[in-house]
Amino acid sequence: MSKRGGVENNRAITDRLLTCHQRLYSSLKLGFSSYDDKKRKWRCLDIEMQKHVVHSISAFLGFISADTWQHPLVKDSVADMIKALEGTLQCNSEVVLIIAAKVALKLVRDLPSSMLQSHVLNLIQPFSSLLSSHQLKVASRCANGLNHILTHLVIKEDRVIWEILTETNAVIHIINNIKNSSINMESIKYFQRMASLLGRILWRWPPSRYCVWNDADLLRALEVIRVNPDSSVKVAVFQLYSALALCGNGAERLLENGENLIKMVVQCMDSTQPPPVRIEAFKLAQLLVMSGQRCSKIMRLSCESIVRAIIYGLSGSSLPGRQNAKDQISLVVEAGRLAQITRWAGEHHIYFWKLGIDRVLFTLLLSKSHKAKPPRHSLSFEELSAIASEGPAFIWDILGGLVTHCAEDFNPEMNESDFSINILIGCACWTFVDAIRKSGQICQDDANSISSRSASRAVLLMIYSPCKFMASQARSILSAALKPDGKRYLKSLMDYLHSVSSRDEFGRPDRIFFSIVGLTCYSVLPQYRKYIIQNEGIKMLLAFIKKCLRNDFNLGRLNIATHLQDMFSLRTCYPTCCHTCTEDWDDGGILLLFSLWGLAELIHHSGPMRNCPDLFCGQVEYTEAQLINDLQEICNNTSTPGLRWYAAYLLSYFGVYGFPGRLGKRIGNALGEKENADTQLILKSGESLNVHGVLLLVQCPSLLQTVELPLDKKSSDGSSVRQYTELTKKYKKEVHLSAHVHHLPLVKILEFVYLGYLHAGDDLVKSLKNFAKHCKLQPLLQMLHRKRPRWGIPFPGLDLTRALDFDGLAFSDVVLKAEAAGEMQWACKFCFVLVPHMHVHKVILWSSCDYFRAMYRSGMQESRSLFVKVPISWKALVKLVDWLYSDKLPTLVSGCLFHNMDDREKLQELQPFLELCWLAEQWLLEGIQEHCSRVVNSCLDSSENLSLEVLQICARLSLWKLAEAAVNRLAPSYSRLRLTGEIEKLDKDLADMVRAASVRHSRAGSTK
Repeated sequence: MSKRGGVENNRAITDRLLTCHQRLYSSLKLGFSSYDDKKRKWRCLDIEMQKHVVHSISAFLGFISADTWQHPLVKDSVADMIKALEGTLQCNSEVVLIIAAKVALKLVRDLPSSMLQSHVLNLIQPFSSLLSSHQLKVASRCANGLNHILTHLVIKEDRVIWEILTETNAVIHIINNIKNSSINMESIKYFQRMASLLGRILWRWPPSRYCVWNDADLLRALEVIRVNPDSSVKVAVFQLYSALALCGNGAERLLENGENLIKMVVQCMDSTQPPPVRIEAFKLAQLLVMSGQRCSKIMRLSCESIVRAIIYGLSGSSLPGRQNAKDQISLVVEAGRLAQITRWAGEHHIYFWKLGIDRVLFTLLLSKSHKAKPPRHSLSFEELSAIASEGPAFIWDILGGLVTHCAEDFNPEMNESDFSINILIGCACWTFVDAIRKSGQICQDDANSISSRSASRAVLLMIYSPCKFMASQARSILSAALKPDGKRYLKSLMDYLHSVSSRDEFGRPDRIFFSIVGLTCYSVLPQYRKYIIQNEGIKMLLAFIKKCLRNDFNLGRLNIATHLQDMFSLRTCYPTCCHTCTEDWDDGGILLLFSLWGLAELIHHSGPMRNCPDLFCGQVEYTEAQLINDLQEICNNTSTPGLRWYAAYLLSYFGVYGFPGRLGKRIGNALGEKENADTQLILKSGESLNVHGVLLLVQCPSLLQTVELPLDKKSSDGSSVRQYTELTKKYKKEVHLSAHVHHLPLVKILEFVYLGYLHAGDDLVKSLKNFAKHCKLQPLLQMLHRKRPRWGIPFPGLDLTRALDFDGLAFSDVVLKAEAAGEMQWACKFCFVLVPHMHVHKVILWSSCDYFRAMYRSGMQESRSLFVKVPISWKALVKLVDWLYSDKLPTLVSGCLFHNMDDREKLQELQPFLELCWLAEQWLLEGIQEHCSRVVNSCLDSSENLSLEVLQICARLSLWKLAEAAVNRLAPSYSRLRLTGEIEKLDKDLADMVRAASVRHSRAGSTK
């Protein structure tokens, strides 16, 4: 401390403060004692003394100013005051608790964060314990103090705090307090404090969410509370709902009464509502539309009203006066985030255009650079530069979504929107051109860089838009923006990509992004495409793609669009849970996606591959066969739809048409096999092909022919009788094809049916197009025509689950029964068998599993039996059949739902995965075995008792790798388990394994 600072601090220490300090310590010393743990604690049972100490602390705090907190006299007193309050807050006197809670709250609010940080755990325990107090003042003040701590302090001991909150049942007490407050709404502040604290806990600790969304009484209470006309109450309810919607199950529970909730949210977005209410309504809506599926559900309830609210929110024109400038900015930002729903297709796009989204976005761009009315004439690139540099990044994300899902014949001239759209396109193109010009200087987190990345992505989506008007305008404006230095910029980015592809390390992600997007945009412009191809741009992209794949270098959308990281609270310090939404089209591999996109565009304009014999010349390390294999692996092993689509699209230029996948790889084993074939396709020439009807049913039903069935037989009492054997007559066993069907195209279509894709030369493609069109195989037809994938549509991989429905029963030739089904109530909708079972198909079983293949070829009695018993439980059998028919790996109940299960329930959830691990080992099902092992491993840390149970099951099933994982989890706790006797649950050999692991763990710890 400087000499001058010390003098000023000494002046601040007044005589009255010194007196209060002396009185404070004269009262404190009566309660301090040292205990067995050698910690100094304050304990006193005398109520009057407790009051005296609390009043002394209050008086002392009353004379402390911001200047005196750092004075040693004050600073050294903090720990003792907190210990005294900690002890006092554990007393039984309600009178004392009321004043102690008040003083503790004042201390928490006044104490500088840096000083409070080290003492925070001393106060969390008593605050949390007193949330159950019947005295509203005590519970309210403790909630306020706890909320202040959680809001303003960076606390690293999250796990410790959660344990305290759990031990004190804090969440349950808060829920009860809120439910009680719904009866008497006189104390609005009380409800607000409880709701705010609960929301804070929900944001920070996902396990807390289950007991909130699972409490029907609480949700009903909130429905009553939210109609209160006080705007602060609505804000509190919306904030609590938003925290709850971080959980997928919580969001679904809120939407169970979705019509009323969405109606209220829309009403609260209205311009007549106070800005804080509107802002929180927008935030809640963002979380509710977190997935495309939920967005569609909500749009069905109130599509036009939500879009209209977004438009008004973006316009921000309803907030008069300068005093509301901050609220206006917040409104625009939150409305802009909600407008990101344009990334999903749907009816809402119609309303966005109808309500003038283009003019609103245009106005937003002008808001900082033009004070006058919007210009009604074409602007120079210098003017566009001034406009674009001020616009928020989300404008380009909204615009990118809009142009992506435009109809082919959409024409904004009909709505007199062409001027504003052209300005938007021009601003985006100028921003993009400026970004590639300066990409070597741009900083990753620079605000202009964030806007430039979003604008560049929007330009890419615009020039490849399915809308002819949008694509034409964007290409024309971009061509003009690139003059006269476009070729120089192109050469620069190609040189950079070439250097990145040829060295070991990657460059800066943002510069790579601009280079890849830039190259892909250049590739659609004829005047630059020729230069790229002539200067080995295709080879350069091949090298970059290979590097991405070999080094597992992936960037997700949020790594590039960092301004979206707050939206939906994804991948932030406040995690979501229990969400099952699929990945976005460009999530998880944006650089690889745009590289594949650019490569496809260049190859498309290079002519047939036979005209490019030198494409792989000199590519010793990356041949055509390796590229095809890599593209198929992307289709097989990647979950990002965009990557899979463009890999499949590229494969079409190498004679591979369709959608490769792991399931097709397995089912392809049955292609050409007569074994278990039940349908014969007969050509006009007399040639015939034996096929499996169930695969035609799912993949190409046009090749099947049906016959009329007689009415159901009637039993003696007049009721309908289901006859399993009669249902197989629904489809003809012999299908006579017309003279237009030829042998080779039919063989290739069957290849697609079994594998999900086919190989064909250019000479066969024309006849395949006609055949695929006749068979209504639209996805295959798209690939045969080499149509560019449309952004956002799901990847049409092979999925045979339809065969498990009623239609598939006609081809079912085997019934699977579980060895253990428990006490299930069972009624089959297909037959009268009273035990749990599934009607399945031999072709799917034996093509995916060596065990079934060997069994059905053995000639033994079981190979001819209609019923097959699988030595696992019913739950495990359902998961196994789902994998056999869809290749979807079984999922475990996760998130807050799993965390709130007791050990018995968790073990019941894990049991099917353990059984599948064992079965997969016996039947050599490698993919499912590895996955189930990972699932079990991921749960071992949740409970020592669960690990003990899992260890015993693994030993019984001889799953020794998993048993070793459970042993290693138990090793650090061996001494405690032995003292408590829990280790005695294990037999001697297993206990010895844990003991040996404990010794190894201790030795490893001592050597560190």
